[in-house]
Amino acid sequence: MAPQTSIPISANVLGTIGTVFWCIQLLPQIWYNWKQKKTDGLPGSMMFTWAASAVPFGVYAIVQNFSIAIQIQPQVFCTLALISWSQILIYNNGWAVWRASILAAAVGALFGGLQVLLILTLRGPYHQGIEWPITLVGVVSAILLAGGLIPPYFEIAKRSGRVVGINFIFLSIDWMGAFFSLMALVAQNSFDVLGGVQYLVCLLLELGIFLSHAIFLLRTRSLRRRAKETHTPFDAMPEARRFVFPRPVEEQQQHEPQSGATSATVSVAGDYIDVEKMGGEKAEEEEVAGSDDDGLEKRQDEGVVVAETRRERTLSAGAAAGRWPAR
Repeated sequence: MAPQTSIPISANVLGTIGTVFWCIQLLPQIWYNWKQKKTDGLPGSMMFTWAASAVPFGVYAIVQNFSIAIQIQPQVFCTLALISWSQILIYNNGWAVWRASILAAAVGALFGGLQVLLILTLRGPYHQGIEWPITLVGVVSAILLAGGLIPPYFEIAKRSGRVVGINFIFLSIDWMGAFFSLMALVAQNSFDVLGGVQYLVCLLLELGIFLSHAIFLLRTRSLRRRAKETHTPFDAMPEARRFVFPRPVEEQQQHEPQSGATSATVSVAGDYIDVEKMGGEKAEEEEVAGSDDDGLEKRQDEGVVVAETRRERTLSAGAAAGRWPAR
């Protein structure tokens, strides 16, 4: 389609609202990652793919001459996604802070340079009526944006529908940003189909994440109530094992039971064995065996005493009869 020649005020207002949401949407997630010091359930591929999607999306928005607010969106989105990606490298993969920061900055510079190169390359042909290159860029942007929301569904499937690691404040703000940006495209003089598809895909996939966790909450309401009444963490409830990843039954044996162990607990295929009890039973067996040995020694000692007594009596009787002198 032809580039926008004029932008209505309503489109600018809606686009600005959407941009504000998308400028802050990942901040709650970044803060949540930093506070928890872990990113379990938040795929690194999600954040990296989102950052990569900002390159073709920025090219498409600028060449199509969208509102300034929407043109800024991909740049801010890419920056925040790379920050969150670096947190995953630090907290989940054990990278040093400086190493992850340098890598994220280098990737950001690479993405920015690639975006400028594509804008300079495609703007001329597009204004000359050659539209298929920019259309292809828009398709790639939509695929990457949607692809970034696919990995969370694998994490959700591992936990039977439970959403872990994704901050719902972030998800709500992101959804609102996509919604107002979509409305900005609707308010333009002509609706851009590819741009609208990107926002619509984002809305639907994020809505699916909301619904999955809502269903999980409904399915586990009685279990969560029982865990609260017994002051037991939800993840520690035996019935909640299928909502936890990795599941305890799948964990490998961490400690081998050793003879003479004093106090330890080992897990074998999810069954817990009290090594202290095993050690106590072994000690009891040794004590019984030791008492048997003591009894044998005692009986042997008593036999020696009896033999000595009989010998003394025999000697005394012989001396009395004059067979040999008394001792």
